[in-house]
Amino acid sequence: MTTKIGEQKLLEIFGKMTLIRSFEQKINWLFSKGMIGGTSHLYIGQEAVAVGVCHVLRDDDYVLSTHRGHGHLLAKGGDPKKLMAELMGKKSGYCGGKGGTQHLCAKDINFLGTNGLTAGAIPIATGVALAIKLSNSNNLVVSFFGDGASNHGNFHESLNMASIWKLPIIFLCENNLYAMSLPVSKSTSIMDIYLRAASYSMKGLPCDGMDVFSVISTVEEAVRWVRAGNGPCLVEAKTYRFCGHSKSDQLKYRTREEENAWKKRDPIKLLKMHMLDSKIEPSVLETIEEEQMNLVEEAVKYAQDDDPPVARVASSGVFLNA
Repeated sequence: MTTKIGEQKLLEIFGKMTLIRSFEQKINWLFSKGMIGGTSHLYIGQEAVAVGVCHVLRDDDYVLSTHRGHGHLLAKGGDPKKLMAELMGKKSGYCGGKGGTQHLCAKDINFLGTNGLTAGAIPIATGVALAIKLSNSNNLVVSFFGDGASNHGNFHESLNMASIWKLPIIFLCENNLYAMSLPVSKSTSIMDIYLRAASYSMKGLPCDGMDVFSVISTVEEAVRWVRAGNGPCLVEAKTYRFCGHSKSDQLKYRTREEENAWKKRDPIKLLKMHMLDSKIEPSVLETIEEEQMNLVEEAVKYAQDDDPPVARVASSGVFLNA
């Protein structure tokens, strides 16, 4: 599936995808060196989904994310320096250094948070969509979640309410085939999750999550549907995470043959091949890749040089003084 995109926009899309890849690779290295605490859930392999979705959205549209949210934030226009500072627990991070990877929020770009709970953000996103409708505005909200979340009660309750009230929301399932280590074939009664939309009288659309053009054209259709006041849409992007569920995952539940087959459809390589076929000079793409790696290195230095938060930040944003 292809969609008409000008050369400059293509370069921007390529830049965003390579930024996310470089950022996540660096995060993986920093964790291995003990320079970032906690856990990490990397987005490597799924870049086409976040970038394709956010390419279609307006600045005033909202995004709610998952535990695997760095890519979503960067695709929405987030600052890699502030993101890195947050992950390193520094005061200039998006949440003052106390949110970390599981509780990221960037209100300035309408990114309303990552969420450590499976399906935890879906009802919150539904509430945001209700607020949008009550305000009579024409923006919308996208709720990202994984295949595992589609079996939680939050998912079904939210889709039901969103359909009844015709809310302006796109439920975006990133089906990477595994809920942690459990394959979707053993957890889900239907292999095409987008078909569940029919149970709630809403539009359901599939796309190839390894092909950014497929994501863009499908989300364009979903956005037209939602903005026209037709109610919600469920989009399923079939994709694959190249890394484990988290940094401690040994990947014993899937074969190297399966991994290699999916890596042949690396979304960045597919886009690069398309751009080379379109006569974009290889040196142009190499320059963009180098620029994105430099941005990530600058973000690391910025975060390392930043100060940790002062002690009183621990109680900020928790209590409201009457």
